[in-house]
Amino acid sequence: MISRIDLRGDTLPEGGALRDLLPRAEFDVEAALEKVRPICEDVHHRGTAALIEYARKFDGVELEQVRVPAEAIEAALDALDPAVRAALEESIRRARIVHRNQRRTEHTTQVVPGGTVTEKWVPVERVGLYAPGGRSVYPSSVVMNVVPAQEAGVESIALASPPQKEFGGLPHPTILAACALLGVDEVYAAGGAVAVAMFAYGTQDCLPVNMVTGPGNIWVAAAKRYFTGKIGIDTEAGPTEIAVLADSTADPVHVAADLISQAEHDPLAAAVLVTDSEELAAAVEKELEPQVAATKHVEDRIKPALAGRQSAIVLVDSLEDGLKVVDAYGAEHLEIQTADAAAWAARVRNAGAIFVGPWAPVSLGDYCAGSNHVLPTGGCACHSSGLSVQSFLRGIHIVDYTRDALAEVTHHVVTLAEAEDLPAHGAALKARFGWKVPTQ
Repeated sequence: MISRIDLRGDTLPEGGALRDLLPRAEFDVEAALEKVRPICEDVHHRGTAALIEYARKFDGVELEQVRVPAEAIEAALDALDPAVRAALEESIRRARIVHRNQRRTEHTTQVVPGGTVTEKWVPVERVGLYAPGGRSVYPSSVVMNVVPAQEAGVESIALASPPQKEFGGLPHPTILAACALLGVDEVYAAGGAVAVAMFAYGTQDCLPVNMVTGPGNIWVAAAKRYFTGKIGIDTEAGPTEIAVLADSTADPVHVAADLISQAEHDPLAAAVLVTDSEELAAAVEKELEPQVAATKHVEDRIKPALAGRQSAIVLVDSLEDGLKVVDAYGAEHLEIQTADAAAWAARVRNAGAIFVGPWAPVSLGDYCAGSNHVLPTGGCACHSSGLSVQSFLRGIHIVDYTRDALAEVTHHVVTLAEAEDLPAHGAALKARFGWKVPTQ
């Protein structure tokens, strides 16, 4: 059901050589880019009419309008199962607690007497948030995108989610209910690259945005790449990943359940166990069989995901080697199920989010830990962070110098300008002092 990669017995290679030995899903965004390009440009030229046509073509629905009526959002909340509403409200409450503490404050540094640099933080003016549809419904992604944007102070928030045939062309009602709970009333029935293009270019119904965030399939990732530079993006999210670093103290029942929990997302989802225990590896392999048989989505998602090239049990000689492996892998979600798990977690450099010990499974982070589940995939955790309040803020430096403070440093500026053969740079200061460098 899941393959093995045995890295025991030899010195582990460094850097890219080690990454090349590890499992990873094939996710060719560049190839998808060529297919989304004409779609994006069609939306650019025809606007809402193109969105309606693509809803018919891709989603099998006939839309009269793309924007979801306010009464449909309100009706979805009224019809929401009370238990689901309570769970969403608690998820929102916990996410707000964590993200509110991420807010940044303005700070002024006096560089010299009379010379200061202030850094102020300004939220993005308008954002487009994407909540996937398709195989599953993700109201949790609505929470994870909206809360940090709101806590950052974004004034204008729009959300898109694919139209659903079974709901009359509206996004899934649980998505709409989550929007209602969060106070988001600008919602569009649009999916994939079409939604990203709508946000980037704007249409007759939707004003263009400054930034698009949210997870999605390869078409969403390709559209984000296409618009990079025109709008800000969070990341080109690929298939979801879990890596578990575990030793002989880990419970194989827990480990198997957590691997399966990510495999049920998608046939390309990655489930990776890194361990120095042959006994644990064998016990997890044994435990996968009955747990997979007892759940849903077995043939279309879980089995292909576990059996795919992106999933494996990786055997290493020691936890030190295991740490090197998980750092090279840079997982979206990394669980540490070892003795003294907190100490090992503290040494991890590359992960989207780290889950410490047996009582912090990834599923907790997906919904109610308070952390954000929009995280870097495909090894991008080596250089990128998950979605947060900072994602929606821009730092702006405000430079304020007096005449005396400028005079004191003018000779250095002129010297550096001339060293770079940019004399007009220096002249811009000389002009302020009668074309002479002030005497020191």
